[in-house]
Order: sequence, then C-alpha cells, then structure tokens
Amino acid sequence: MAPQRLLLVGEGNFSFAAALSKTLDPSTVRVVATCLQSPAALARDPVAAENLQRLRERGAEVRLGVDCTQLADAFELHDREFDRIYFNFPHCGRKAGVAKNRELLAKFFQSCAEVLAEAGEVHVALCRGQGGTPADKPMREWHNSWQVTAMAALGGLILSDVRPFSCEAVPGYKCTGYRSQDKAFHVEGALNHIFTRSLPFECLQPRLFRIRLGDHRLSFPEPEALVGKLNRGLLEAPSGHPVKTINEELIALFSSAFPVKRLKCPTPLLPPEGASALTSWKGDNFSAAFWVNLLEDHSHAEPLTDGTTQHTEELLLSFAECSLPRHPERDKEGTPGRICGQAKGCLRPSLLVHVPAVIQAPDFLPGSLHILSGPVFRKCLILPFRMPAFHETLLILGLNQTQKDGSLQSLLDHLKCVLDGLLTQTLPQGSPLGSSVEFLLQPNEDYLISVKSHHLTPDGAENLIIGSVTTSATSIRHKDQGLVLVSMNLDLLTMLVWSISDWRMLWSFDNRFLKNFVPGEREPFKSYSLYPPCYVHDISFWLDEEQGFDELEFHTVAREVSQDTVISIQFLSRFQHPDTEQVSLCYRLTYQACDKALTQQQAASMQSQLREKIQQRLHVTPR
Repeated sequence: MAPQRLLLVGEGNFSFAAALSKTLDPSTVRVVATCLQSPAALARDPVAAENLQRLRERGAEVRLGVDCTQLADAFELHDREFDRIYFNFPHCGRKAGVAKNRELLAKFFQSCAEVLAEAGEVHVALCRGQGGTPADKPMREWHNSWQVTAMAALGGLILSDVRPFSCEAVPGYKCTGYRSQDKAFHVEGALNHIFTRSLPFECLQPRLFRIRLGDHRLSFPEPEALVGKLNRGLLEAPSGHPVKTINEELIALFSSAFPVKRLKCPTPLLPPEGASALTSWKGDNFSAAFWVNLLEDHSHAEPLTDGTTQHTEELLLSFAECSLPRHPERDKEGTPGRICGQAKGCLRPSLLVHVPAVIQAPDFLPGSLHILSGPVFRKCLILPFRMPAFHETLLILGLNQTQKDGSLQSLLDHLKCVLDGLLTQTLPQGSPLGSSVEFLLQPNEDYLISVKSHHLTPDGAENLIIGSVTTSATSIRHKDQGLVLVSMNLDLLTMLVWSISDWRMLWSFDNRFLKNFVPGEREPFKSYSLYPPCYVHDISFWLDEEQGFDELEFHTVAREVSQDTVISIQFLSRFQHPDTEQVSLCYRLTYQACDKALTQQQAASMQSQLREKIQQRLHVTPR
C-alpha cells in the first residue's frame, strides 16, 4: 500500500510541519512541506532553519518558493496526488482586508483541485469568525467574513467537517506571521475546516425513455424538473437506500399484525386513457401532474442503456398489453388524439390511482393488507418539506361494514405504534420522544398523519404531514364491504428517522450518502456537505393580462433551470402601473445546493436562464 502524501503550504517558520512530522511514521506517511519565501529570506530566521533541518532528518521533502495558488506549477503530473493539503491561518499580509483574503482562498482552492487525490482532504485553519459559517461562535455577518465555503466552491470543494484548532494538539507549533510580523495569530476559538471534492455540477440533460404500446414503439423525454429522479430503483432489491430500509421495516411490522400481500408496483407512466384514474386521487389532479409527450420512435434501437437497462425493459413489458392512448383534449379536427405522431401520458401523482385496479382484481382478499410501494411525481411549490418526487407506500384493507369502526381503530393504533417505534430508534437511550404522531380528523372523515418533529423543526412550528388515512365504500365489489387506504410518504418518514434535514439528499448520486447507513446500526445522519453557501437573486416581471399567472408553473420552471438548487421563493411585492394598469410581480429566490459545490457564477447563470424561460413558458415580460 502506497504511503499517504501530505502537502503543507504557506509554512512560515515550518514549526507546524516539524511538529506534525514528529507524530507520523515515515513509512506510511510522506510529508511535503512548502513555503512562499525564498531560501535567502528564510536564512535570516534561525527558528525556520532549525525546523528545516529536523524535517530533512526525518525524511520529509521541503520546497521553497512555492505559490499555493499555483500548485500545479510546483509538481510534475505524476507527483500531484496528495491525500491531504494543509493551509494554516492563510493571510495576504499586512492589513489586507476580507476581499483580498477571499481572493487568496479562492485561488488556493482552485489550485488544490489540480493536485488533490480523488478522496483527498483540504484542511484550512482560520481564526474565529473568519470562515463565516454557523460553526463560528460568534458568527460574523456573511459580507464581513472570508466566505470560506463560497470560495471553496470555486475549486469544486465542499465543507465536510469543522473541528476546533488547538495548538496544544501539535506540540512545538508556533503560528507566527500575523500581518507579516513575527507575531502570533489570535488562535483562541480558531477552527480547522476540512474540505472534500464534490461531484461535478454538470448541466444534466433529460434522458429519453422508450416504451412499447401494442405494435407501437414510443419514446418520451424525462421532465426537466425530474432529471435524475426517474427510474432510480431506490426501492428495488440491490438498493441499500434508507428509503428501502424503512419500507421493508414497515412491511415487516405490519406483517406481525395483519395477513399481508405485497403487490408489484406498476410503471409510473399512465397512458392518457388510464389518466382517468386521477379522479380517484384527491387533489388538484391535472395541474399538479407531470404530463409527457409520447412520440413515435422509428429508431428501432435497443432499450436505452444509461445504467437503467432493467427499468427500461420493465417499461416495455408493462405496456405490452395496453390499448392505444387517447389524450383528454381533442385535436383540431375534434376527434380524440391517437398515436398518429404524438400523444400524451402522465406520471402518476399518487399510488392511489392504482386502487381501482387492485380492489377489482380477482385475487383481492378483504381482511388482508395489500401493500403497494413505488415512486410518485407531482408538481409542488418550493418549500422545505415539499418534494416533486418521492416514494410512497399504500396500504389497502378491505373489511366488512359491520366491523369497519373496530378494524379502523385497530389499524390506526398499530400504525401509531409502528411509527412511534421507528421515530425513536435514532434517539439516545433515555431521551424524550423526538417526534409525536397524531391522526388529525378532517371534515370529510379522513385522517391526516401528522408528526411534530423537534429535530427537523426545532422551533416546533411545523407539523409534518407524512400521509393520510381514507375510508371509502366506493369501487368495492361487495356493497357490505368498506375500504381503508393508508398512504405514507416514505421519504419524509426516512428524513424523520435519520434526522435528514434536506429531502434532496435522498436523491444524491454521491456514494458518501449511502455510507452513512450501515446495516444493523441506526445513527443520525451526518452530512458530508456542511453550511453550503446561499446566493440570493430577485426577479420582477410584467404579467400578460390575457394569460394570467400560474405560480405553480413558475416554481416548476425554477426547479428545472436550477437543478433543484432553488430552496426558497419569496413573494416580495405587487406593483400596478398608474397609467397602463399593467401588473408587475417581484420575487426573491435563494439558491443553495445540498451536496455539491455551487458557485455564485453558476447561480447567476441559472437566474439568467430563469428570466428567459419564464418569458417563453409563462408569457411574462422580465423587467
């Protein structure tokens, strides 16, 4: 096994390098210590000369005159893979302000990207308050800090850990150089910021999916707001995803109290004639659904092999016996649209659309708990716990009307017991209950499953609705039988169980996400991307009086252009021109990635794309 390679930059008197090398085994760790000063400048410093001699005696490599903002120039291509890079108390010297020091950090991080190993770390020690993150106590205002996370993003790096910096932990280290003098920095409350590489922030393109309807080969593009979320297979057998873990535990716990029948989940794409099932889903069905254009595919190509070959084949099989789709709207000739070139399909907004098919099937057994699990997709406003794609579990129980009340109460009692048990698994032993489950009775006699979570919503201001319980006697084959439907958002439940504060993490492609979840262990989730920078942009536009304004579509377009990095859209003001009476709206958008390095320039580019796209889609005129 090759020894680890540590690169130390900006060493002043080399006391940190000398102290660190003393604690390391030269056979397993190779130290390369560098500084910007020339040999002549260091010759006047007896402390530096003594430390350099110690380093060379221990086999460390020393390089002088190395510019930490141009590291690639200092090392040959074969000699660049460093496992750790250290930069303690960077400073431009003299009385340089925050802007100059930000620039130093930005160039340093960009330089690190060229010499850092793929799984390497960059350690940057800063004095109290300089970083500008909530880890600083007290925290400086962002504009008055060095904005370390935003500067690191320029090098494709994210903050993965923050630890107190202690000189006592490295005996012999003397951090001098304050304002280019032989004076120590004020290290009380200093922090060591540890950065790692993020996945590249690529401009993801919608994938193309191919299906077969009877004798027709069709294709449809992935909706832009759902890029990277369709056909992920997170609930399938090979997945070690926590959403799958929660689903399997739920089903196992219900199996102990009810006879359970697991159902294979149909494909999420509903042909237009099947979209009539949306009427069984309570909500604003058509406006919240994602519709896709089904195009005739004359390529005669094999199913796409973009890593989802199996899923594509399932789509082909699922539609083999479907009749040709009709779109609810009529074409220009007034006849229902058929596949003569294009039709429309719909991605299911809820598993409830499958209820009629389940209860009318010959093998539907009243008294047994039929369970269906799968991904669902619906347009929604950009809010902390609203998601355009999530995984749902649907429990379907048929029962006699005479036993309805008792069976319903038994199901609710067991459901509460199951959820309370899951939600306390990550709490330390003896802790008070972190989440409380309630069933909120609605005017239509349905129930909402509410969880008041103190670890996701510390102020307790928001009750999270994680599902619903519906009782019905419709569409059942026997009049003396009723139906209980329990729908649960598995993603929200997973967030509550592991204290995952951002739903976007559940869709991350970063392998570090799944490494948090060790089989047999249940620890709160620890994010590998801490305090990601936020960028705020305002937008205002004139409305078209004839077209009106669709706020849901505005939020959907924002999702598309930002790749889900817009975390907040705040309405600021409405203005009506006194002469023309034309109306203008103003909104404030906040951009923040959850697991990738997002730069200010990237956010500004997304904002420009938003201006263009709302003009095309919403028929508004940006100001």
